[in-house]
Order: sequence, then C-alpha cells, then structure tokens
Amino acid sequence: MKIKYLNSKVEKQCTSMKEARKLFDGNELLARSLHARINSLESAECIKDIIVLPTLHFHKLQGKDEGFFAIDVKTRRDPWRLILQPLKENEEGYIFCKIDEIADAVKIVGVREVSKHYE
Repeated sequence: MKIKYLNSKVEKQCTSMKEARKLFDGNELLARSLHARINSLESAECIKDIIVLPTLHFHKLQGKDEGFFAIDVKTRRDPWRLILQPLKENEEGYIFCKIDEIADAVKIVGVREVSKHYE
C-alpha cells in the first residue's frame, strides 16, 4: 500500500527510531511498535489487509475526526493511536463508503495520545 504523510514531522516520527523515541519520551517499546505498524501498512496491498488484523484494532473515528480511522500503536491498553486517512487514486480522502474494497493508499495524519475512556 502507498503511504503518504501529512507533513515532514509526522514522516520523521514514523520512519526514524530517534524521532519515534522522542515522541514517546524515550519509550523504546512504543517506538518499535510504531515502526512495526508502519511496516504492516507498507506490506499491505490494500486497507482491507489492515482491517482484518484484530491486533491493530482498526476503527472509524467520529466527531471532529469524521473521515479518519485509527489503529493502535501497541495495544488497546496503551493510549497511542496512529491516525489514518484512506485515499482515492487522486490522493483525495474518501467519504466513507466501501473503503475495505477500494483503498490502496493511506495518508498518515499523525500519532496521537488518547484519553483512557475505555477504563
């Protein structure tokens, strides 16, 4: 799958271990997990290959993040998510439709810490 990044900062966080460690305040496990998630995205043929992996917990975001999706950086218990936007062939974002069948490119919008609303 093709990967685009929102900006150079996000790209560095997702491709440089040094920047990933800095993002996670030196947490080596989270940095390695983030890079493993990026590798999973790169090796997938389309978004459906990601959706079917239960360990990634691919889910649709709501509210102000409508149109975006997230996967867990490490586990459901950790508050970090990789925010994604599936892209059309012309690199525009999808309005939610049969995304699991058609998206073969994704834009990584960011890595975000979320509240522990599930506890």
